[in-house]
Amino acid sequence: MKLPKLWLQHEVTVEPYDGNSGARGPKFGAPVTVPCFLEEKNRMVRAKDGNEVVSSATFYCRLDVVDAVPESRVTLPDGRATTVLVQARHEGGKLPLPDHLEVSLQ
Repeated sequence: MKLPKLWLQHEVTVEPYDGNSGARGPKFGAPVTVPCFLEEKNRMVRAKDGNEVVSSATFYCRLDVVDAVPESRVTLPDGRATTVLVQARHEGGKLPLPDHLEVSLQ
């Protein structure tokens, strides 16, 4: 079951981190516009290195839209640029729950 279209009220732009850094800093893939539900709220999350950090926003989108790996760059609707801390896949399996990706932002 997909995340209902009704919930996808916002758009963010994700530039996936490609895992490499150059002389000018990290390298990113082509930008992807992602329909999502954006929640701007501070909360504690565990980053990929295991440390607890404060996330300032989280967006929820369909699983097949983007792979927002940690360190990917995200531009929010207000133009603010931020970075992915961690992503979590949620799959409902046989339960009537929507499959979605939860992306916590710096």
